[in-house]
Amino acid sequence: MSAPAIVIAAPASGSGKTTLATGLIGALRRAGHQVAPFKVGPDYIDPGYHGLAAGRPGRNLDPVLVGEDRVVPLYRHGAQGCDIAVVEGVMGLFDGRIDEHRTEAVAEGSTAQVASLLGAPVVLVVDARGHSQSLAALLHGFATFDSSVRLGGVILNRVGSERHEQVLRSACDRVGIPVLGVLPRMTELEVPSRHLGLIPAVEHGTAATRAVDAMTTLVAAHVDLPAIVTLAGGSVQGPAWDPLTELAADRAILPDREQSSGELGRSAATARTPHDPAPATSSERSLLPTTTITDATAGHRRTRIGGPVIAIAGGAAFTFGYAEHRELLLAAGAQVVVFDPLTDELPEDTAGLVLPGGFPEEHAAQLSANVRLRSAIADGATHGLPIHAECAGLLYLTRALDGHPMAGVIDADAEFGPRLTLGYRDAVALHDSVLWQAGSRVRGHEFHRTRLTKAGTANSAWGWRTTQSVSEGAVVGQVHASYLHTHPAGNPDAIRRFVAAATGFESR
Repeated sequence: MSAPAIVIAAPASGSGKTTLATGLIGALRRAGHQVAPFKVGPDYIDPGYHGLAAGRPGRNLDPVLVGEDRVVPLYRHGAQGCDIAVVEGVMGLFDGRIDEHRTEAVAEGSTAQVASLLGAPVVLVVDARGHSQSLAALLHGFATFDSSVRLGGVILNRVGSERHEQVLRSACDRVGIPVLGVLPRMTELEVPSRHLGLIPAVEHGTAATRAVDAMTTLVAAHVDLPAIVTLAGGSVQGPAWDPLTELAADRAILPDREQSSGELGRSAATARTPHDPAPATSSERSLLPTTTITDATAGHRRTRIGGPVIAIAGGAAFTFGYAEHRELLLAAGAQVVVFDPLTDELPEDTAGLVLPGGFPEEHAAQLSANVRLRSAIADGATHGLPIHAECAGLLYLTRALDGHPMAGVIDADAEFGPRLTLGYRDAVALHDSVLWQAGSRVRGHEFHRTRLTKAGTANSAWGWRTTQSVSEGAVVGQVHASYLHTHPAGNPDAIRRFVAAATGFESR
């Protein structure tokens, strides 16, 4: 039986969903609950704050990127071991992918669609500034717009006075929507933001922890937690998502199918850094092959438990990613090592490199100063090291970013641009790569405010059509670099191909 869920939604962006959801996660945890945190859509920043509040990774539920049929299994996977889940919505409750040809009542990728799939009640967070009696009409509309979505209550945010609260409560009573919390206006809780939204929790450091603590205290004092727990529900059925099963659906790659998804989830959490070389757990050993390699410095052969080492860039400059990515890599037979390109060298025995999204433009000087790493990556690319680079990773592989020398793997320069590029894309792989076969159709998401300049003539990674035909990214040897973010859980075959390429690189 899966944990019951509560979905935090709003009439529009900017209503305070992240503050409420993060504070609610923290307050429920402080009250003794094991809370599973989720975010609707392709957002990579909010889950970082959710994770701080919950003490476990924040995860995404995105029907567009993973397919509608995977939402419930991914929910069940992420909620294992928890007694309640908090799902933060995206934009307004019924906002999602804009598709004039869609006939369903709710937009694809919307909070409403995810709430309907989970059968979970919605708590609407309303920014009360400027609202009075007309709030009743707004709530009536949201409660009756689609019968598959159940509005279970409202939280009034940024209420100005006791009189203001009384008027708003009266409006809620008129339409029979219970008030589950009333939060006063508190500007000191604002978390710093920039061109792509909130500053990621990893970058914000101790200030992020303090902000999460403040949100937790605020929600605990002003929201009826017992009522939230009572309201939480859901109607999900079927098996939890399992990375081994996903990969085996494409090809039987592992002989041992006895490990449960819960065990694999724990082994995924052991992904190490160069500063914490923890040995593989017993469950990891059963999943990973034994590899014998030559240690040139010691002059002898040594045995390492595990498959190829896949290095994933982390730290302040590379903060965008999905927990399921590491879990799939482990299930495919890889060892996962996280390193920080701002300060670290390329991890020992790296046979595959993942450079995820993030904010390299904010750290370009320090990234550039790590010359040893830049040189090692350039040399690795020259010798066929499989590299998967998305957005920030693409920028890092260019010749220069805002004038700062980068790795020089991609024949282009990059710079901060004048406008935001944002939206889902239906893309086609234009060339074979370490991730996709030419002709593969993939759904992805763009989210950046940089652009490439002085680009060379490398093979494009993707093609798609918006108002015009677009060719984007680069495939160079064993390197696949693009602005397009994809969700690994929606593309398990790409992970299998990448680990296979890394295995081939390691065995040379």
